[in-house]
Amino acid sequence: MEGFGYDPGALTLLREVDVRRALASRDLTFRVLTPPYPALGVGALRVLRLAECGESTEIVAGYERYLRAPETPA
Repeated sequence: MEGFGYDPGALTLLREVDVRRALASRDLTFRVLTPPYPALGVGALRVLRLAECGESTEIVAGYERYLRAPETPA
């Protein structure tokens, strides 16, 4: 992400709200990684990866941990 004025490694694992604030001048695409089963995200939503996608920056985030949804059999 050279030329955009930030180091993606410095933003990894920060809270997504802080990263969105830091990249406010960029067009952003946002995705949340989830487990392959119904789950509830617990803790802070953190940035796992940043990637250039044309004219925008893609943020991939995930919660600190996940709990299987109560109605889902184990």
